[in-house]
Amino acid sequence: MLTLTLAMEKMFSQWKNQCLNKLDQSKKGSVDEDIAHVVSLLNSCEEYFTTSSCSGRVVLIDGAPESSHVLKQNCVWLFVSHQECRSEDLMGGLARSSGDAVFKFEPFVLHVQCLRLDDAQLMHSVAINSGFRNSGLTVSKTGKIITAVRSTHCLEVPLSHEGKLLVEHEYIHFLTRIANQKMEENLRRIHRFYQNLQSALTTEKLQKLQIPNPPISQEPQDTRLETERGEEEQKEEKKKTSVYKRRRKREHCRADCCHGDGSSLVPELDDCLDLFT
Repeated sequence: MLTLTLAMEKMFSQWKNQCLNKLDQSKKGSVDEDIAHVVSLLNSCEEYFTTSSCSGRVVLIDGAPESSHVLKQNCVWLFVSHQECRSEDLMGGLARSSGDAVFKFEPFVLHVQCLRLDDAQLMHSVAINSGFRNSGLTVSKTGKIITAVRSTHCLEVPLSHEGKLLVEHEYIHFLTRIANQKMEENLRRIHRFYQNLQSALTTEKLQKLQIPNPPISQEPQDTRLETERGEEEQKEEKKKTSVYKRRRKREHCRADCCHGDGSSLVPELDDCLDLFT
């Protein structure tokens, strides 16, 4: 088991080095500013490293009219922002649409590879408690353990078909306000996630470094037991001495005071009393 654990740690370290040293393949080419501190914190831990991330964004995509799904590789990006947007920005993007334009708000998403299943469960618990209710974890055939931090407050609305706008400008303003509110909530959850993550990692580290309490010395207990036994022995000795003295006293009484057949009620009474002593 120890050899297997060391092999897994070595493999994890190789995966981490490869992932962190390769070029960023995202469209932007860098980590989003609003989650740079989260990514940095995770990558500084031995048990974690991030494989992909997005702080959350507003996207206007123009897809082919004959396509039933909006696919990134078969679409045109009319507008994208990782911050709050303006209705004018959306209108400018829609003016360039020649297909089916779809407006989307995509919340924060983060994929983290974890060393052990316990580490993944910790990450999942932090995500759920921070409001990312759509989070989960997977284990691949190669042993890769991935925790996905995801939320459910998405938004996806079709706005044009074959380049023709389907809604009024007033609705575009309303949609912009809703998307910005979602972005604000998204940033609050990111902040909460970062704080909870810091707390959880600190607690986990302290537990691993905690020195177990030394075993309680048996000497005081042994001394106490010896004292109690000594007191009991003293009581028994006093009891035996008292009984012996009473018996000696009865024998003298029989010798000096008893007449006739030598019977007496007093010794019998004393014998009964001895039974209750």
